[in-house]
Amino acid sequence: MIWSSSALPVFLNNHIPSTNNHKRGESLPRCMSLPWIRKYEPEKAKDIFGQDVPLARLRAFIEHVQASKRKGVIIHGPNGCGKTVSVYAIAHELDLEVLEVNASDFRNKDKINAVLGNALHQRSLFGRGKVILVDEVDGLSGQKDRGGMAALAALLDRSPYPLVMTCADPYIRQLKGVKKKSELITFQPLDYLTLFSLLKKIADKEGFSYEETALKSLARMAGGDARAAINDLQTVHAFQKKVDRKSLEVLGERDSHESIKDVLIRIFKTTDADIARAALWNVKENIDEVMLWIDENLPKEYRKPDDLSRAYDRLSRADVFRGRIRRWQHWGYLVYMNALLSAGIATAKDARYPSFTSFTQTRRLLKLWMANQKYLKKKSIAAKIGQHTHSSTTYALQHAVPYFRQMFRHDKEGTALMAQELDLVQEEIDWLQK
Repeated sequence: MIWSSSALPVFLNNHIPSTNNHKRGESLPRCMSLPWIRKYEPEKAKDIFGQDVPLARLRAFIEHVQASKRKGVIIHGPNGCGKTVSVYAIAHELDLEVLEVNASDFRNKDKINAVLGNALHQRSLFGRGKVILVDEVDGLSGQKDRGGMAALAALLDRSPYPLVMTCADPYIRQLKGVKKKSELITFQPLDYLTLFSLLKKIADKEGFSYEETALKSLARMAGGDARAAINDLQTVHAFQKKVDRKSLEVLGERDSHESIKDVLIRIFKTTDADIARAALWNVKENIDEVMLWIDENLPKEYRKPDDLSRAYDRLSRADVFRGRIRRWQHWGYLVYMNALLSAGIATAKDARYPSFTSFTQTRRLLKLWMANQKYLKKKSIAAKIGQHTHSSTTYALQHAVPYFRQMFRHDKEGTALMAQELDLVQEEIDWLQK
C-alpha cells in the first residue's frame, strides 16, 4: 500500500506506520524525528474522528462498486477533515491496494490516459483489488487542462476499479462532466471539541502533562484542520515537554494570525488616526479577511454601545466601497475602504479600552463556505431539472425546485423513478427530501 503524504491524521492507533521512504516495521534512525501526523496514521476507519456517516457511504461505494452504475465517487470538504486518509483506512480494512495520483501532476488528456488508463487495465499485485485515488481533482480545472476533465470522465465509463476523487469544491463548472458519473460524499468540517479529543488521546499516548484548557485552545486555533492541530501540539511539546497556557506562547499563531492580531491591536488600542491608518500597510491578509476579523472582534473590544454603534457604521460604509470595487473594478475606492477600516474604527471610540482582549479567528469564512455548498447543491439540482424541462437554471431555481422538494418530501418511494430520470446523486436526493 502507498501511504499518502497528504493524508490527514484524524485518528489514533498504537502502531507506527510507514512513510513513503520507510518500510513498515523498521526502526527509524535517531536523527529522524517522526512527525506525529505520520506516527498516528490510521489502519482502520473507526479510528477516524467525526466522519461516521461519510465513512460508511464511502465504504459501501468501494465494496459494491461492481454493482453500481457509477464507478467514481467525489469526496469533498475543507482542509483537514480527513478525506484522503479515509480512503487509505478503508482500503486497508478491505485488503485493497491504493494507487494515488495527484491531479496537478498530470493535466492533459494524454498524460491522464497514460497514467490512469494503464492503472485501470493492469492487474493488482498478488491478485488483490485496487482503489484508484485522484487527489485534488479540482486541480484539473485550469486553462491548461487540454481535455483533462473530459479524459477523466471517459475513463469512468470503463473503470473496473473504484475511482475515488477528492476536492474542496465539487460544484465548480469544470467538474460537471465528472460529477454526473460519480457519487458525491460530503465530509463535514471538524469542530474544536472533536479536535480536542484527538489531541487529548495523542497527548495521553505520548505521556506528557497538559492542561485541558490549553489543548482546547490549540484545537480552536487550528480552525478545523486536524493536521495543523497535531503539528501545533508536537511543536509545543518539542520546546516545553508539556502543554499549558504559558507554553502556548512558544507556538504563537501562524504567521497570518500573528499579522492580523497585530493589526487589530494597533486599530483597537488607539484613538490616533495616523497610527491606526498605518496598521494596514504591511498586512498579509487581503482586505476581505481584515473586515471579517474586525467584524468578529469588535464587540469584544468596544464595550460601550455608542462606541460600538459608530464602529459598525464605519465598517458598513467600508463594505459599501468594497461592493463598488467589486462591481465596477474601480480600485481607487480602496483608499476610502482602508481609511474607514483603520482610522475610522479607531476613532469611533471616545477613549482607549485598557483591558486585554483575546482576539479570535473569524468563523464567518467557514459559515460562508457551508452556505455556498448548500446553494451550489440547489443550483446543481436546478440545472438538471432545467435540462429536462427545457428551461433556464434561474427559472428552475425559482419555480421548479420548491415544487420538486414538496414531491420528494411527501412521496419518497414514488419519486425514485424521477430521481433516476434526472440523474440525481444521493446527496441531491437527500437535500430534496429534507
